[in-house]
Amino acid sequence: MPLLDQVRKEVAVLQPPSWSRTAHTFSHIFAGGYAAGYYSYKWAEVLSSDAYAAFEETEGNNGLPNVQTGQKFRQTILESGGSRPAMESFKAFRGREPTLDALLRHQGMAVPA
Repeated sequence: MPLLDQVRKEVAVLQPPSWSRTAHTFSHIFAGGYAAGYYSYKWAEVLSSDAYAAFEETEGNNGLPNVQTGQKFRQTILESGGSRPAMESFKAFRGREPTLDALLRHQGMAVPA
């Protein structure tokens, strides 16, 4: 585990004992059925980034959010709550299915359009 030791020397606040095998104990994602939980976290980021992009796309010249975009978000997402499937609410707000573009851009993995 030379690479792990090197990274720990650079960033760890506390150095673990030499007998520590933390990297070998991360089995809950693979053996414990938790992988779906990690997927749902990332999917939530896709939805929130794409919804936020609607506000970026309609921002006024003064840098302030567009009131109509806020009203549409309130009506199509917040007011409908759990009365319909979430994807229907998202499509009502954005007019399309979600894409990865905004998430990739917000995380610095894509160049802004």
